[in-house]
Amino acid sequence: MQNSFSVRLVVVSNRLPVSLARDDKGWTVKAGAGGLVTALAPVLMNRGGLWIGWAGAAADADLKKLLGDFSQDAGYDLHPVFLSQEEIGDYYHGFSNEIIWPLFHDFQARCNFKPAYWRSYLDVNLRFAEVTARHSRDSDYIWVHDYHLMHLAFMLRNMGVERNCGFFLHIPFPSPDIFLKLPWRDKIIRALLEYDLVGFQTHRDRRNFVECMEALVPDARHSGRGNIVSISWKNRTIRAGSFPISIDFNSFASMAAAKDVVKSAEEIREALRHRKIILGVDRLDYTKGIPERLESIRQLFLSYPDLCEKLTFVQIAVPSREVIPEYLALKTEIEQLVGEINGQFTRPGWIPIHYQYRSLPRRELVAYYRAADMALVTPLRDGMNLVAKEYCAANVTQSGMLFLSEFAGAAAQLQKVGATLVNPHDVEGVARAIQRGFYLDTRERHSRMAKLRDSIRRNNIFWWVDSFLQAAFARQLDDFPQDTVDFRTSTYE
Repeated sequence: MQNSFSVRLVVVSNRLPVSLARDDKGWTVKAGAGGLVTALAPVLMNRGGLWIGWAGAAADADLKKLLGDFSQDAGYDLHPVFLSQEEIGDYYHGFSNEIIWPLFHDFQARCNFKPAYWRSYLDVNLRFAEVTARHSRDSDYIWVHDYHLMHLAFMLRNMGVERNCGFFLHIPFPSPDIFLKLPWRDKIIRALLEYDLVGFQTHRDRRNFVECMEALVPDARHSGRGNIVSISWKNRTIRAGSFPISIDFNSFASMAAAKDVVKSAEEIREALRHRKIILGVDRLDYTKGIPERLESIRQLFLSYPDLCEKLTFVQIAVPSREVIPEYLALKTEIEQLVGEINGQFTRPGWIPIHYQYRSLPRRELVAYYRAADMALVTPLRDGMNLVAKEYCAANVTQSGMLFLSEFAGAAAQLQKVGATLVNPHDVEGVARAIQRGFYLDTRERHSRMAKLRDSIRRNNIFWWVDSFLQAAFARQLDDFPQDTVDFRTSTYE
């Protein structure tokens, strides 16, 4: 796809927004899934944007044609980074997901601080920097995403490539007592200071970053208050700010109002005999607190037997990292708990827990959001958690309730406007909150959900992008010329 725009936004992330698969007929490419793709694809669309990332394919794939065809449809260019199987093992599965992921989510006991992982992480960050330098130009704005690529700006500067670079961390940033356990803590914190702007999900994350910086980089000084603070270091000014990510509210709301989705939601309710539905939706991961949530449902029916046969809990677990033994063990634990609890409480015509281990198409997921009377979003630790926001956006009848972990980044925003915060470790407390929610006055439920939806509508994905670009480059979305599609009002799937 030819680019005629002089101002371009370049997104760099671990993965391209596509998935490649091979069958008897060869390679095929499909649009990827996940929060980052959902957030940024419409932002780049027909605005001359680039996306750089690992394609997840073997070297024999005809990537030029596959990605070229996708680019024509998507409205932005894709540039792949190639990784070997060893690099995938050490950089991605190793450093990213056996060190940074558990450490930053307060699960330091799960960390594997293997030196080879660190060396591979640096090698891959250099590879990403080389591709970024090759395909970007001086006027571009480089927006790097997440913990896989914390060293990219450092690598660019070492190569003598000057670019305006912003970084956004989608997961939490830990407090000093946790971060300081990282063997490469000094190098990581200094690498992050090579960005012009470092963005976090919450004020707490930004505060943790500043405190870690003060402990490890004594010659760095910060000043300012509010969402963004300034940091002076090595004759440079770096800004650190909190920018809570969000969703395309209108897309979820309009889809939830579509006739086929309304019909699907009614079919779900009919299948569950019009009992009240509590919904959980999560990627299968130990940070999501699914076992603890199931124990809360067990406690709910133990403490409040009058709710038996009146409530049904639906848990959707999206497969993730299936090759890792730890995740297979978690899957087994969840399945055993579901069997135990159903065996304990099931009565003729009523099964308390309906468990699904699969990925759902967007419209089917929204149908579940619409059908659910309550959403139980209880991660043990989460950078933001967009499921909470998606559920509210899809709740067009404004009759639902959101139970949200106080350890999710979304709690900072949504606790003030109607979410019921719970401690996911307190199974009795969660059960008590659900019981109270079940009997909550209809007008009160409506009022809370209306406020939640209004907050998410105002602070949507486009507000998130605008706020980051304004802080990073004094730019807004409208500064990136658009060709033909007004994505602010379009519905995408």
